[in-house]
Amino acid sequence: MKNYLPCAAAVLVLAGALTSVASAQIGRRFPSEKKIVPDPVTGVPLTFLTSTPSGDSKIYQTHHQWTSDGKWLIFRSNRVRGQAMAVNEETGDIVQVTEGGYSGMLCVADNSMNLYFARTPGMVLADASNAPASGGAMVPANASAETIAAAAAAGGGRGGRSTIPSQIVRVDLANLFADSAKGEMKAANEYEHVLGTVPLEYGNVGDVALDPTENFVYFRISNKEVAAKYLPADQTPEKSFGPRGMGAGPTGLASMNLKTGEIKVITAVPFQIGHVQTNPWNPGEIVFCWETGGKAPQRTWTVMADGSGLRPLYPEASYEWITHEAVITKDEVAIAILAHRAVGGVDRPRPVEPALAATPAGAPAARQRPAGDPTATWGPSGTGEHPSGLGIVNLRTREMRIVGQVPIGDPGRSAWHVNGSPDGRWAVMDDFQYRLWLVDRHSGETTLLADLGHKVRAQDHIHPTFNADSTKIEVQSAMLSENGTSLNICIVPIPKAFLARTYPAKLPQ
Repeated sequence: MKNYLPCAAAVLVLAGALTSVASAQIGRRFPSEKKIVPDPVTGVPLTFLTSTPSGDSKIYQTHHQWTSDGKWLIFRSNRVRGQAMAVNEETGDIVQVTEGGYSGMLCVADNSMNLYFARTPGMVLADASNAPASGGAMVPANASAETIAAAAAAGGGRGGRSTIPSQIVRVDLANLFADSAKGEMKAANEYEHVLGTVPLEYGNVGDVALDPTENFVYFRISNKEVAAKYLPADQTPEKSFGPRGMGAGPTGLASMNLKTGEIKVITAVPFQIGHVQTNPWNPGEIVFCWETGGKAPQRTWTVMADGSGLRPLYPEASYEWITHEAVITKDEVAIAILAHRAVGGVDRPRPVEPALAATPAGAPAARQRPAGDPTATWGPSGTGEHPSGLGIVNLRTREMRIVGQVPIGDPGRSAWHVNGSPDGRWAVMDDFQYRLWLVDRHSGETTLLADLGHKVRAQDHIHPTFNADSTKIEVQSAMLSENGTSLNICIVPIPKAFLARTYPAKLPQ
């Protein structure tokens, strides 16, 4: 492990990194910030791969985080504005992996050392740590500090139509890492390759998912006029749902052939699409959601890349609050069935959400979007009067099982963001105290794995994601932050005693 920069020196390095995107060279290396500290409640050793207030955040939990060799994690950061980073889990070395910026989801390939994403040429994210999963507020690469600050405070990613067509870009990570280690970087276009351009008429491109074959990417059609052309005649566009003014349609899904650049429309739906993701084990299978910013009339959906099989993934009742779906095995999707509201309409005391929390001095601006106020007009949903917890839906049989719950009376209240291990052995959830729970799917045992300081004023939730060999979980946490809000990249291991467990019956695969 390398020595850390003193705090003042780290600030100077960060300030220098933020001064100019023109100096933001791909392959640039940053000193290790790696720290291993015990969790304050459970004692589990937490590996913080970043530990300074540099505006870090992980890729959203619907997408993979580790490179295919299992050595590097890709993440978003403000240490170089608008550029993506990678950190080596063993050495802690941090490397800049883009130079021209990115404008949406970062897609790490499963079977090669490639990174894919959308890019709006000449534009970069104003604040990576403050960006929603599908992107965020975009600013010109040479924008002033005032423009950047205003855009970051306003949020973005869903409003306004871009005037610049988006590109789909592939980064050759293997050559990039090798050349960076030798200090022999070439021009950015030796590593970054433009595979195609999305016509401007399709609207802003942010929600992007990669097919496991790496032959296609799938993305949301945000231009309602274009989506309306493909909407079935018997369907009427939905209006916004809930207090956030989101959810209205129509929107659609399209694909780009990464070999030819050809664009094809997959489907159109009457509502706002969000959280586009693929099944890493089943080419052409897509999962997405009706995005309202909270409860949706029918949250989860699935469709095949040829447009067939469009259906609700888990048909939900009006009293169910379903959220944060994530493909976890070749046949399964994890969902959260929330119980964060009290039975009878009297809401429980709750932690302040990041968007409403008072921002301490020196902290990054909180995301400017309305918090999910349980007293707002989401309908009679999200209480413990009905079954709730971490649910797992089988894509083939359509059966659903609740495999874990936050204990009744626990201050964490409810499962919130969920995931599962690729081997089918474990499931994981965070709660309303920003803590991490592990579920043994074979025995049903639910264990508090990491308290993480339950920093409920953090910039964002912890969003847990498993690695490929099902032995550890990546989260983003404000546990080390003096201001209690800025996030760092953290790895939580599954305890060796848990991994050594044996069972008489075969586990789901």
